[in-house]
Amino acid sequence: MNNNSSPNFHVRDIPIYGDTILAPMDGYSDWPFRSLCREFGSAMSYSEFVQVEKILSRSKQPAKKLYYQEVERPVTFQLYGDDPNKILEAALRVQDWGPSIIDINMGCPAKSVSHRGAGVGMMKSPLKIARTFSKLSAKLTVPVTGKIRLGWERNKNYKLIARIVEECGGSLIAIHGRTKEQGYSGNANWDAIAEVKSAVKIPVIGNGDVKRVEDIKKLKDYTGCDAVMIGRAALANPWIFARLDREQVPPEMVKETIHNHLAKSVEFYGDEDGQRLFRKYAVQYLLLKTLDRETRREILKTRPSAEFLELLDQVYAATA
Repeated sequence: MNNNSSPNFHVRDIPIYGDTILAPMDGYSDWPFRSLCREFGSAMSYSEFVQVEKILSRSKQPAKKLYYQEVERPVTFQLYGDDPNKILEAALRVQDWGPSIIDINMGCPAKSVSHRGAGVGMMKSPLKIARTFSKLSAKLTVPVTGKIRLGWERNKNYKLIARIVEECGGSLIAIHGRTKEQGYSGNANWDAIAEVKSAVKIPVIGNGDVKRVEDIKKLKDYTGCDAVMIGRAALANPWIFARLDREQVPPEMVKETIHNHLAKSVEFYGDEDGQRLFRKYAVQYLLLKTLDRETRREILKTRPSAEFLELLDQVYAATA
């Protein structure tokens, strides 16, 4: 973790040390992975997003998705919904679970989320965003933040939304430099991130196309943003938070991370689910695209953790 004596910026009254943050990714930034990235130097822990209706129901899913340990602070719970009153009710409920910050997802492009007015769908309703942030900042004791995209191709209203978030009490804005339609394709628009940074006084986190260590400084220098959020590139290289590009990571460190991540996954989900859910990360860590199909298939088979680690050792011996 980053132990610089002076913070890089503050989210209202919360000091943030460091300038790289693991992006919240549904199905990927679960507790085992985000706590690992936090150990490598990610400056904050953002949860996977949680639907407000799930929080207001008797579902057990939110508690699992919002789990954290004290050592990971500052911890941000990310919520999504399309009804300002329900978002407030859910936020008040999870505030009791002790997050440092509550974030509203206004960027998810998935049809199942955005086409019902949540995620980036919220950006079509600036008044709804204004109502949501006004209610949250008036009633919550923790800071409220938001994560957005550029908007939709026909309505790139990111500057307006950023100003609304700030004027209605938001303490930080994170922006992914792509539109809803782009999804995760094409190039991120860093000029737009720079425009948001100059439009507001609250801290701005830039997100999009940070693939290598040198890109962290490039994005910060180009946009003036306070920190950089890293998503997909961190899946194959969580060591980027320790300022290492993938080819700089020694095999022993890869092996140690695999053991550590698998142990966390098994501790969190139990042996069978923990090992199954870990396999998608193993594929990334080991750059398995370079291995032949038979070896890949062998690695991805269901097997107990000890046997899985033994197999990985064999693969390592063969490829080292």
